[in-house]
Amino acid sequence: MAAHHHSAPQGSGELPLISNAFLYKLTGTIAALALLTAGISVSGRFFGERIALAGHTDSKETISLTIGEDRLTLPANVIRFARQRQNGPAERVDLYLTWPDLTGYEADRRNLFNDVKLSDSLIFLQISQSTMSRDMSGRLEPIYSYLFDNQSRPAADGLTMHRMKPEAGYGDEVFFTAPRSGAADYVVRCILPATPEEATSGDCQRDIHIGNDLSVMYRFSSRHLPDWQHIDAEIQSFVVSHLANPA
Repeated sequence: MAAHHHSAPQGSGELPLISNAFLYKLTGTIAALALLTAGISVSGRFFGERIALAGHTDSKETISLTIGEDRLTLPANVIRFARQRQNGPAERVDLYLTWPDLTGYEADRRNLFNDVKLSDSLIFLQISQSTMSRDMSGRLEPIYSYLFDNQSRPAADGLTMHRMKPEAGYGDEVFFTAPRSGAADYVVRCILPATPEEATSGDCQRDIHIGNDLSVMYRFSSRHLPDWQHIDAEIQSFVVSHLANPA
């Protein structure tokens, strides 16, 4: 019997519910995304537990790094790892900053950097060359919105919470989004602690594009979610202020 639907595959009398092209595209995009941001569940706790091994310095000597098309000049005491405190080309640089004053390691505040229980007062940044054309806000419409379970829940401070469909593979992670005037929607992914006391500096993760071609991934404690707008603006401002890109 001849197929009546022109758009159906040859030899089939039924329309596919979702076109193959769409599925291939979505699967490919999700695979790329999974490579870029391996689950927080694996790496989220890593930050706090490993702080003490970072090899701190309170030196404010300026380190000049070139990452891809961007040049950063940073005080040594905001750079987490001793091996990254050298001038020249770098694949990435890892920073740690106190919140809310965004300063690096100082001897008189060493407890913040050494005591895992206090690590939620730090924000961790990883700055590298962008591997995707869109940052987290840019991935909301083409990717995340297809993976949400369609039961969004209002949360505090202008945020909306979304859980992911079970088959998306995000486990216990949740996403928070919020509209912003004159900018793409805010998006952050978190693993929420069972109790506020269990919050760590690795609870929530967001990435933003800055400069010519930098991806800045930052992590912070879920205790600071009410400050999401302030944190995002301050992180952006901090990185931009340390860019030495030619005009």
